Amino acid sequence: MDPFEIQLPASVRFAISRLESAGFEAYAVGGCVRDSLLCREPNDWDITTSARPEQTAACFADLRTIETGIQHGTLTVLVDRDPLEITTFRRDGAYADNRHPISVTFSDSLADDLSRRDFTVNAMAYHPTRGLMDPFGGRADLSRAVIACVGDPSTRFHEDGLRILRAIRFSSVLGFSIAPETAEAIHTCKHLLANIAAERIHVEFVKLLCGISAVPILREYSDVIAEFIPELAACFAFDQNCKYHCFDVYEHTLHALEAEQTRDPVTRLAILLHDVGKPLTYTEDSDGGHFKGHGPVGVELSNRILHRLRFDNATIDAVTRLVDYHDRSFPAEERAVKRLMQKLSDRDILRLMEVQRCDRLAHAAPYNIPPRTLTEIPRLMQKIRADGACLSLKTLAVNGGDLIALGMKPGRELGVLLDALLDDVVEGRLPNERDALLEAARKKAKKE
Repeated sequence: MDPFEIQLPASVRFAISRLESAGFEAYAVGGCVRDSLLCREPNDWDITTSARPEQTAACFADLRTIETGIQHGTLTVLVDRDPLEITTFRRDGAYADNRHPISVTFSDSLADDLSRRDFTVNAMAYHPTRGLMDPFGGRADLSRAVIACVGDPSTRFHEDGLRILRAIRFSSVLGFSIAPETAEAIHTCKHLLANIAAERIHVEFVKLLCGISAVPILREYSDVIAEFIPELAACFAFDQNCKYHCFDVYEHTLHALEAEQTRDPVTRLAILLHDVGKPLTYTEDSDGGHFKGHGPVGVELSNRILHRLRFDNATIDAVTRLVDYHDRSFPAEERAVKRLMQKLSDRDILRLMEVQRCDRLAHAAPYNIPPRTLTEIPRLMQKIRADGACLSLKTLAVNGGDLIALGMKPGRELGVLLDALLDDVVEGRLPNERDALLEAARKKAKKE
């Protein structure tokens, strides 16, 4: 029993009370206990109980229940619209695929249930009157800021290979170190990630990449990252042999990530992959190393990586475009910024400025000073938006119907003419005014 008190939500207290009133044990368990001890707001609350699934269902017969994992003893109960996952104490059988147990045996022992969990900081339970149940020293590891497996790390990872990535994700997100035995097993068992679904790797990796300690994790466990992004391995220790750089390709990438401030997943993915094409494009002459065309090659590799990890199309489009644009320079001039705004969303322009800022900061001195354009372009973008500038056919003062009314025929030529009018407006050669545009259309059509 531990005197430390966790403020359980009313819905959790209600569920525990109802299960106990029916003669069963029940505790809040896992990540919600960990986060509460860290003074973090839990994302969700899980309950573990001695009640079998059918007994849990009977206890909450008056509420809506969902059989989310009934074969493993899990029932989701909606209490005041809060979804609570309630799972029977259990022991897992052998694991056949490095991910899922072949069988599950229900137990009457909380210790059995906690002993099957991945890390000590996740193997704690809490009861409103009995306090903290912590048979594996999870609270001590929290105070020491350490991620350690419950029991033998190699056994835990062979049971479920995803735990390898979860360990380094927790370390990144929480800023914790990893216990030596657990760290050694991560390196030794990294090949088990080959058995894990890309969707699960994707979720864990994005959280890792946006964590407060992402850079030291990506450095120390680069061999683990290369298991599912093998394209990055070519960047490890790849000397750039160039006066503009003082780091190898991968270290340059990590220093750029260290400078990133938004912790936005798209921005961080773009920085991670922005130079992935360099090893394939390296040439050398008397002036040193060159990487001509590494941007387009990086786009191709990034596209392959992100598709393989099952990223959505919007993310893939945004990241690959940032990789494509990362080493292009844009003058802080209104016309140039308008052109950029036609190609990228405002949000992606801000992301691009951040990618370029971080990229520059990771160069060798004196080439590591970000240009003023990186702050001037967003300011100009705001001014252009405030002025209501025409940047697309939707805001052009004439449309296809107006040109047809002039006697022009529908078809490809009409679209080309509208694009030409828009180009004139963006470049400042024509005002975005109906009469001026119609007159220009007449002249262009007559000339053609």
